[in-house]
Amino acid sequence: MPNLPCEEGAIRSVASAPEKTRGGVWVLAATILGSSMVFIDGTVVNVALPALQTSLNATVTDVQWVVEAYALFLSALLLVGGSLGDLYGRRKIFLVGVVLFAGASAWCGFASDVRALIVARGLQGVGGALLVPGSLALISSSFCAEERGRAIGTWSGFTAITTAVGPVLGGWLIEHLSWRWVFFINLPLAVLVVLISLARVPESRDEEMVQRLDGWGAALATVGLCGITFALIEADGGGRRALVAGVVGVAALATFFVVESRSEAPMLPLGLFRSRTFSGANLMTLFLYAALSGVLFFLPLDLIQVQHYSATQAGGALLPLILLIFVLSRWSGGLIVKYGARLPLIVGPLIAGVGFGLFRRGGVGGSYWSTVFPAVIVLGLGLAVSVAPLTTTVMSSIDQSRAGVASGINNAVSRVAGLLAVALMGLVFSMNFNGRLGRGLDGLGLPVAERQSVEAQRAKLAAARSDNVRVQRLIGESFVSAYGVVLWIAVGLSVASALSAALLIEGRPTPARVE
Repeated sequence: MPNLPCEEGAIRSVASAPEKTRGGVWVLAATILGSSMVFIDGTVVNVALPALQTSLNATVTDVQWVVEAYALFLSALLLVGGSLGDLYGRRKIFLVGVVLFAGASAWCGFASDVRALIVARGLQGVGGALLVPGSLALISSSFCAEERGRAIGTWSGFTAITTAVGPVLGGWLIEHLSWRWVFFINLPLAVLVVLISLARVPESRDEEMVQRLDGWGAALATVGLCGITFALIEADGGGRRALVAGVVGVAALATFFVVESRSEAPMLPLGLFRSRTFSGANLMTLFLYAALSGVLFFLPLDLIQVQHYSATQAGGALLPLILLIFVLSRWSGGLIVKYGARLPLIVGPLIAGVGFGLFRRGGVGGSYWSTVFPAVIVLGLGLAVSVAPLTTTVMSSIDQSRAGVASGINNAVSRVAGLLAVALMGLVFSMNFNGRLGRGLDGLGLPVAERQSVEAQRAKLAAARSDNVRVQRLIGESFVSAYGVVLWIAVGLSVASALSAALLIEGRPTPARVE
């Protein structure tokens, strides 16, 4: 999925907009192609997870880290990436991000084991944290005020289309070539972006920016998120290491907030949260995108390993959802004019919650049109009702001089939500899967050797294999049962998102100023 909250979040305030558009279509071409690499790799890898498990003999913890290593550094360094561009040159930092992302993609494609792949994915996240902020900052600084909104709209539309097509193309590559091509496809795109940027994209920077970066803030945010993520993912078998990592992570995040409250140039200006509406919008973002990310991590595993979809079919399963959001985005943006922010932000998450609940109808077997499609449509409608009003609410709840920072925070919140959701829901999922599988194996009365063979594959979840038809059916049923628990959690998070809007979103928000 694309990151649905306002991706303009990467834009920092520009001291003085250019009087004339510079670069025009070339700036759009470079930024659209560059950003598309990041957005595609954020979604298509989920479709590749079953193939990764088979090819690299990976456990579910391993594939969690494949997703989380990328999300961790992208979410922790996103705001710093925007600051670097403002300080040292937006085109320069954008190009550094493109080259770093391309190099990491090549490393991913050539990875010989899952640990190398995890490290390479982390490096991809660092590249993305430089690339995405640079994309929108370049558009903001290169287009005049009259054309900037249309340019950003064009960027949003094309990146949404590439994000929608990405999983389908990735599924086809996985099915007919190899999962490695999901990463190799970034290389020609990166070369094209570099050539266009060097030849046609003008350089810019914020000459009035405070010449200081919040290095301590970035380091503490990274250590904190890494520690908590490690503790959640490794909780099942990490023992004392997981506990220590969790304590360090919590302490680092607590220190992060103290540092940010005292910093002269914080990456997270806490004064923005004086706005009740801004706080409420970010809280509902946290809940709603945690639900979405957790469900979408397990959905491809369910479709491919349990329901026996091809990789291409699994990649296309969510295409109606993304297209629905794209088609209805203009309509949903008008809801806030007609009804105010509060009503659509209450109703949208509740509709999304119904969509999550409908995924429980899948079971084992059944056609796409009767099981998955209804859930996808309802979920897409709920997100369509929520997304544009949420973006508008975030941007109107603060003083417009801080619009770039505020939307950046909302973007980072959505990514942190996904990071923590995959880790936490993975823990809940594994516990429920193992419990259901253990009870089922007790009832089957298998020979000791056969049971031990199944027990040894527990960590692979639905990728576990047995020649015994009853055992294989039990593995599938255990996966579906655990997935059902995750779906109920997603429903609860959606309700919590709606409640956040009901309690905190004001009818006419008063913009918060940061001294």
